[in-house]
Amino acid sequence: MASEPQPPVLPAEEYERRRSARDTDREGLAWRHLRLRRARNVLLGVVVVLAVLSDKEGLLGKLVVLGVPALLVEWVVRRRARVGLSWRRAEQAIAFYERRLACVTGAWAGTGESGVRYLNDRHPYAPDLDLFGAGCLFERLSTARTRPGEDALAAWLLAPAAPGEVSARQAAVAELRDRLDLREELAQLGAEVPDGADFSPFAEWGRGDPGLATPAIRGAIFAGAGAMLVGIATYAFAGTSPWPVLAALLVQGAVSLALRHRVAAVLAPVEDRAGALGPLAALLGRLEKEPFRAPRLIALRTTLMDDAGPASRKLAGLGRLLARAPWAHLLVARPLVALMVERWRRSAGLALGRWLAALGELEARCSLAAYSFEEPGDPFPEVVAEGPCFDAEGLGHPLLPRDRCVRNDVALGGELRLLAISGSNMSGKSTFLRAIGTNVVLALAGAPVRARRLRLSPLVVGATLRVQDSLQEGRSRFYAEVLRVRQLLDLSRGQPPLLFLLDELFQGTNSHDRRVGAEAVIRRLVQAGALGLVTTHDLALTEVAERLAPRAANVHFEDRFENGEMTFDYRMKPGIVQNTNGLALMRAVGIEL
Repeated sequence: MASEPQPPVLPAEEYERRRSARDTDREGLAWRHLRLRRARNVLLGVVVVLAVLSDKEGLLGKLVVLGVPALLVEWVVRRRARVGLSWRRAEQAIAFYERRLACVTGAWAGTGESGVRYLNDRHPYAPDLDLFGAGCLFERLSTARTRPGEDALAAWLLAPAAPGEVSARQAAVAELRDRLDLREELAQLGAEVPDGADFSPFAEWGRGDPGLATPAIRGAIFAGAGAMLVGIATYAFAGTSPWPVLAALLVQGAVSLALRHRVAAVLAPVEDRAGALGPLAALLGRLEKEPFRAPRLIALRTTLMDDAGPASRKLAGLGRLLARAPWAHLLVARPLVALMVERWRRSAGLALGRWLAALGELEARCSLAAYSFEEPGDPFPEVVAEGPCFDAEGLGHPLLPRDRCVRNDVALGGELRLLAISGSNMSGKSTFLRAIGTNVVLALAGAPVRARRLRLSPLVVGATLRVQDSLQEGRSRFYAEVLRVRQLLDLSRGQPPLLFLLDELFQGTNSHDRRVGAEAVIRRLVQAGALGLVTTHDLALTEVAERLAPRAANVHFEDRFENGEMTFDYRMKPGIVQNTNGLALMRAVGIEL
């Protein structure tokens, strides 16, 4: 008998269920941790009492009397450490699900990583579409806990992928969408990686030339270490004077002094990151054991495995080597540790960059998978090779709460290349442009989109929605806008085709220059094969679309001013807006006209 279909999992309910379960786990672990602390204190007291009572016993008698309670103390201490780690991870899981609940309920702004370091004012669309910064798209999407993961996600948002790559990312995101256990564990393990740890110098170190590679240098290091061992052994077992030990220390010290710059070149770039290698190895180990079906995910896991062993084991081994460096420094044996680290670099250093890139891509895919899970009504778009085209039904802005997100249909492609949008301020023109641009960014990053349906070809977005002046560079807003338009004209001559989003073009100059300049720019963009939209509340600019018909059309957003209040429906309608509200709004606030 066929089983009955199961109701879909609601993200908020599933997150709340898991958060409550982890909270229960945390309370139990906290109680166990307290009990183990008390047991440790009692056992330590027992050891002290037995030590006093056995004071007159010989060494063997003391070992017999104190051995069992000492072993029990050691067991309790280790057990308490494991319980403490589970307790911390339960707290990290709670924080993870509270953050995810904030994303589902729309209260996520300011709770995650803003990615502001990726913001570039000269990028053709990143500042205009609110990709980075508090309350922006990167913060909404990112679940990455390492810098490679954040770098990979930012790179996907900043550059459109080809159709084949988008399809591969969609398949991976679809597979990862319901793997909450994986995302939870990645969040727990990633929380142990130091905040903001930049691993790019670590990868660069892995590609570096060996600094202790010559036979003469290796021979000097082994000679110094051998002399020291012989000296210590002679003193300890032959009962000779301490002079051989002192002589061995002098030899080893001379070797260390002579090689100090080479040793520093090997150890210095990685010693500061030694504490991050354990958590990083644990992250890679978690990914190595995850079963995948999507080809791109299988390829990423394969990157972490080779005949010499998994990446997690190799990184953990490097961490253990680096942990010896401070002690080796006290024994004047840092060259020997550096030689072992150098050997590790020769065997695995070139793979470091690949391991970090694989981890970053996995975290970026998990970020998009979390977004897909939390927005079950958002479908994957259809990305086609032929174009240019952009055809959407029920398109809305993905950063707006669903209950406030007004959706519109829009289609560009074939003969129609331009929509001129007229309407008053606050009527929704700029938000509509941002909705289009942001959904294109999501679509070509491999993510779901806020639409009932979206079909598009590869496009590169260019926008003038948030062009700013620059006091430091001595640029006015108008000049900055002219430079951006020049950039978009250059982009329109390349591939993929340009999707331009021009908001109130050239409003910083007089009406005549504005009209002539805007028409010339729009005409050149359309002739170059670009698609786009231009907004205006200057009705004279709507004539541009009429002169470019049928390659262009006029649409508008309207408002109503009734009983001293302005209202908007944010619905795009055909034709030129017929009513204006500027004078009515001035009168409403008490300006006599």
